[in-house]
Amino acid sequence: MAVMGRPKAALVLTDEERASLRRLSRRRSTSQALALRARIVLRCERLGNSCDVAEELGVTDHTVGKWRLRFIERRLDGLYDEPRVGGPRTIGDELVERVIQTTLTRKPRGATHWSTRLLACELGISSASVSRIWRSFGLQPHRTESFSLSKDPQFVQKVRDIVGLYMRPPESALVLCVDEKSQIQALDRGQPILPMLFAHPERRTHHYARHGTTSLFAALDIATGHIIGKCFRRHRTKEFLAFLNLIDRSVPEHLAVHLIMDNYGTHKTDPVKRWLLRRPRFHVHFTPTSSSWLNLVESFFSLLSRRLLKRGVHRSTTALEKDIRAFLDVHNDAPRPYVWTKSADEILSNLRRYCTAVTGDLKTSDANS
Repeated sequence: MAVMGRPKAALVLTDEERASLRRLSRRRSTSQALALRARIVLRCERLGNSCDVAEELGVTDHTVGKWRLRFIERRLDGLYDEPRVGGPRTIGDELVERVIQTTLTRKPRGATHWSTRLLACELGISSASVSRIWRSFGLQPHRTESFSLSKDPQFVQKVRDIVGLYMRPPESALVLCVDEKSQIQALDRGQPILPMLFAHPERRTHHYARHGTTSLFAALDIATGHIIGKCFRRHRTKEFLAFLNLIDRSVPEHLAVHLIMDNYGTHKTDPVKRWLLRRPRFHVHFTPTSSSWLNLVESFFSLLSRRLLKRGVHRSTTALEKDIRAFLDVHNDAPRPYVWTKSADEILSNLRRYCTAVTGDLKTSDANS
């Protein structure tokens, strides 16, 4: 059968064009739209078929055809957006690139990061212009986040194991996420708290007095959101065994129990191992090191901190534990299931993609410097 349709014009790249397109597709200073267009042209040269390119990049056939034709007609200039209605630009592409490159690759003298005023003074433009460029490219030098990559040699296997339990729990079994929120302080403010008023938030002093600490041992049932919890003044193997006995009494005998726990030393002592050997219905799954995000009970601890501990006032450890028990009772009156949505393959793929992008940018920055 003859193939219907208009024949596509041949797309042939020179070595210089190919190198330019690869730079556009990899550099963080390039807008995501422009990077995607560069990748489309590169894939069109390699694959030829627009449908294959669209499927690989997750776009429509129309998008592939549009930027393929634009490149054939105007080469690299065809990939850039055409001028829009409005006043003429006062800042050219070269200056925009300088702003981005300076933000990403340099630090100001006497400071750890750029502000709009520091960078504006450095480059001789207005701080409003710097702010607009940063917003356009999603740059936020004032923000920073912490991270910790796991060095566990069994990281991939453990991720697949635990995520598999979340997404496909075994039949006739209970999956419990177990952990301890230790060193919860009973804090009393130095002066009375001022209540919230119209146009005024609640106010408290930064001075406080400590009145002891407690630890909350908790087990989250992911299927229902129910919490098995108890407070202990100490955080030892003895208290952890007492909590395991509480779990054993709370779960019907005909159900198997899968415990998801971190690698804290108390969880791996000889008395705990002997306790588990005597109860074959218990199965332990350890999270990878430095991967507390895999344990869903951490989400409950975050909820507890936001709703009770952060703004609570307690003049004794007994009062603190009473409020925690009341919080658990209210939570268990109307629990909601904790639903895990990301598959293990998606998690590992996203992590691989991020690490590749970061290491690539670091190599580029080192080469430029």
